[in-house]
This record gives sequence, C-alpha cells and structure tokens, in this order.
Amino acid sequence: MIPDKENPQAPQNRHKKTVGYVGLLSPSALNCCRLAAQSIQMPPKTPATLGDHLDQRVFDAIYSRALVYNTCWEDPAIDRQALAINPSDHMLVITSAGCNVLDYALVGPERIHAVDANPRQNALLELKLAGIRALEFEDFFAAFGHGYHPRMQSLYQQELRAELSDFARAFWDKRIRWFGHPRGSFYFHGLSGTVARAFRAYLKIRPRLATSIKDLFATRSLEEQRHIYDTRVDPLIWTKSLNWTLSRQFTMSMLGVPHPQRKEVQQQHSSGVAGFVREAIGYVFRQLPVWNNYFWTLYIYGRYTEHCCPEYLKADNFARLKAGAADCIALHSSTVVDFLKQQQTAISKFVLLDHMDWMSSYEPEALADEWEWILARARQDARIIFRSAHAAPKYLESLEIGPERERLPERLQFHPELAAELQAHDRVHTYAGFHIADVRT
Repeated sequence: MIPDKENPQAPQNRHKKTVGYVGLLSPSALNCCRLAAQSIQMPPKTPATLGDHLDQRVFDAIYSRALVYNTCWEDPAIDRQALAINPSDHMLVITSAGCNVLDYALVGPERIHAVDANPRQNALLELKLAGIRALEFEDFFAAFGHGYHPRMQSLYQQELRAELSDFARAFWDKRIRWFGHPRGSFYFHGLSGTVARAFRAYLKIRPRLATSIKDLFATRSLEEQRHIYDTRVDPLIWTKSLNWTLSRQFTMSMLGVPHPQRKEVQQQHSSGVAGFVREAIGYVFRQLPVWNNYFWTLYIYGRYTEHCCPEYLKADNFARLKAGAADCIALHSSTVVDFLKQQQTAISKFVLLDHMDWMSSYEPEALADEWEWILARARQDARIIFRSAHAAPKYLESLEIGPERERLPERLQFHPELAAELQAHDRVHTYAGFHIADVRT
C-alpha cells in the first residue's frame, strides 16, 4: 500500500450509494474551477420541500459519525468485464468497504487510487491491508470471512495497530471489539450492518420465514430455488409492516441511501421503494444462483463461507495479495474533485459508484465541476463505470460542459447494450441503472 496523508476530519463532500450499497458525496467541498464553471450550463436544482430538507438532515447526521458500509454492494465480477483492466491502468475507485479495490488489485493494474470522502471507509480498507500483510490466512478469514475471531483484540494490538494511520488507529481502538462477539459478527456493525442485525432479529420471531430462507439458501438448482422463493418466501416476507419500514427515510439512511435517491426510485416505480426492492430481490432469487451469491448470503447470515465469498477472501488470492498484488493500492481520504486536482498521472479507469445521483438533485454545479475534472484527468482511452437509482438519469442528457457547452454524450461514448448484458448477471441487483462509457478522443 502507498500511504496517503489521512485527514481526521471527515470532508464535507460525500460519496453515496443506492438501495443496498452506496458511495457518498456532499455539498460543500466541490466548489472548484469557479472560472471554468462560468462556461458550464447546469441543469436547475430540484426544488426541495421542508420534508426533503428534514430527510437530508437525518441522513447527514447519521452519515457524519459512522462507518456506513461494512461490505461492498457492487458486483465486481461484472465490473471486471466492463473495465477490462490491464497492467498499464491507473484507476480511481471510490473505496466504500474496500472489497472491490482488493478484487481489482488481483487483476494487476499499475495503480489503484482508493478515494473516499468518509475516512472511516478508508480505515476499514487500511485494516484489511494491514491484515493481509501481517496475518496468516486462517486468522484473516476468521476476521473478515466469519466476522469473528476470538483473539482479534490481541492480534490487533500485536500485529495490526502499528500498521495503521493515526485516524484509522483511533477509529479501530474503539471498535475492534466488533470482531470479538462469538454470537455476533463484524458484519452486524456499521449502519448497513445494523439493519442486517435488525432483520436477523425479525427472523427470530418469524420462524416459518426463517426456515424457508434457510432452505432457499441450501438449494443447488434454479428450479428448486424459484419454487421455494415463489411458494414459501415471497408470500411470507412482504408484509405491510416490512413495506412500511422500507418506505421510511430513516431505514434508507441506515442503508446509505440519501433522500434524492429514494425519490428517484419512487418516481419510476408504481409501488415506491418497497415495490422496487421486492422486484429486485425477486429477480435475484428467481433468476440467479443463490449458492455463489456471497452478497445476500452475508446479509442473511452475517458471515461468508470458504466457498461463497469475495475473491480477496480465497486462500490463493490472499497469498497473491500478500506477495505484492496489494502494493498498487493508494488510499486518499478526499473528494473525487480534490483528489483529481492534485493528481498528475492520467486516470484510465474510473469506478464512481452512484454518488452523482445526489449531486444532480441538490448540487448540479458541483456535479459539473466533477465532470470537468474527470474529463481533464482522463487518459485518452479512459473507461468510466457508474451506477444510478434511475435507469436513465436525466443529468446525463441535461448537463453541459465547457465553453462550447457540450453535453456528456458528446464527450462520452456510452455502451448501453454491454451494460444491460452485464447487469442481467449482477448478483446484488439493487441499482436501476448501470452505465459504461468511454471518453471520446
């Protein structure tokens, strides 16, 4: 890992995510390129009601003090196909929980810049990198595979703590106990983990549903999987109380979904957020094999298995990361724009998650600034991937950049057919839009 100076104060700009996993980006630190901005045509801000402001205040209050994501909720298997990573690549990846940064590192790019405005997310990736360097595979898998290690406190003090930055050390000094509960799991902590823990508690009072879900995850054929979901899970799980809970902004905030993204979902689905979630989960459990779906396995059980886990948790891949594959990773607690302003080497691959949804609603000027910097720092053959709560975000057509007021489709070559083909295999499936674009030369 290439160290980067950690900022103990969380920047105001946040990278966000959608229903299930999200990267966060906030309003105030993206006020760069003011002279250039005079030549940028911005779409109008979305009028915000008092309720909108209150919902956003709740989200900001929750986000500003917490680790939001304890795992990544974007499928790196389809990202790899979309990105076609090669040894000359310099990548910008929003960190989130760091799982996918480690996944991309296994392909062998020249450099991965893991950028996140929430330093707690980088602190999690720092802990994983320290574990890769200092621990044996069995100890590493116990901690990050099972979410529990009986000796995690001593391993932290003796092997890991000295490897961390000041901010990460202070963060984990208070929270390393998250890995130490034999009946719990690290993956039931953080904001999204708290929701998973609440669902686990809910299943304890719904034994028939719990048994049905257990049988669903034990299937090894799509036919049997569909039958159990259609006859035993779907009829039991979508109660009025669960639909009501999913429709609350507080629940979405705990999952890292800001108010503008919730509104995007509500506007394009007749049954609102609950209907979108039901449709997405129905697709996952009716169309995609559950036995290799480590995302939903983790969410239900709070742990991975050796046969159902991210690539970085497999023994051979762990050995490769330890042998040097992880050395390409550099951490930056920063906004995308602030990182790009300091970056001299051109970036060839961008993994931007879905943070632009938030900006397009409330900070279109900041969104224009970000695209200016992305295009300014992109290599001629650069590829960009990002996700959205909307299948066709309006800002992709309305945003105009530069003195000639070019629209994004004039600067970017989108690949909707490839994106749709890959998205059909997305094991998370909680994003309405997946976008792949090349910078036009």
